[in-house]
Amino acid sequence: MATVRALVLRAPGTNCDVETAYALEQAGADVERRHVFALREQPEQLDRFQLLVIPGGFSYGDDIAAGKVFALELSRYLKDAVLRLHARGGLILGICNGFQVLVKAGLLPDPDTGAGRVTLSFNDSGRFEDRWVWLQVRAGNSPFLAGLDRLHLPVAHAEGRFTVRTAEDLTQILQDGSRGLLRYSAPPGVSADGVPYPWNPNGSEGDVAGLADRTGRILGLMPHPERHVLDHHHPRWTRSDPDRGPLGSGRRIFENAVRWLRAG
Repeated sequence: MATVRALVLRAPGTNCDVETAYALEQAGADVERRHVFALREQPEQLDRFQLLVIPGGFSYGDDIAAGKVFALELSRYLKDAVLRLHARGGLILGICNGFQVLVKAGLLPDPDTGAGRVTLSFNDSGRFEDRWVWLQVRAGNSPFLAGLDRLHLPVAHAEGRFTVRTAEDLTQILQDGSRGLLRYSAPPGVSADGVPYPWNPNGSEGDVAGLADRTGRILGLMPHPERHVLDHHHPRWTRSDPDRGPLGSGRRIFENAVRWLRAG
């Protein structure tokens, strides 16, 4: 069986790297955790990996804006190495703060368009949101999302509101069926006009919780799949009720990535 090498890249303030590495290991990857300062010294080390993951946390304390300083590091010191990984068919995943990093580094919604078309800003609620959310999945051509329809995952963020520069940008993202997309949704069996708070926990335009680039091989999402890898990660795991959702559903994102890289 082919070995899939994954790198979990952390920075000062990252606090989800251990859980993310565990999720990747459970999916069958050979995982290393590395500090961004170390990779800056030898960017060519990224050429050893097929999968790059930027996990959640509060990189650099989110002192300027969430993910902004880490994004500047990525753009200034590691951009060529990251683009090489993408060009040779590798996968890139950004979770929560990692999604913010990918957006502000210009890797999402597409590496060739640069930063500025979309961003992630302060939650409409004006507070840190820590809750479980339902997600509707459009897999598009993203290996990460293949075969997925709905997910039940936790969010934990203060700056997760997805906003766009123009209405045309949002229309393109929502209507491009080839682009992988995650959208906040109402719980199963609930009929509602739109997706109000708290089901959309931050006021994201178009209810966007995550999206992939046109190739499908770069994915960013605000919810935390690494926090729902095992059945007992869910607070209602012992109960059979519709609010519980599919157990361990976040694990499938990591399994999809490893399976796809092995097949390639």
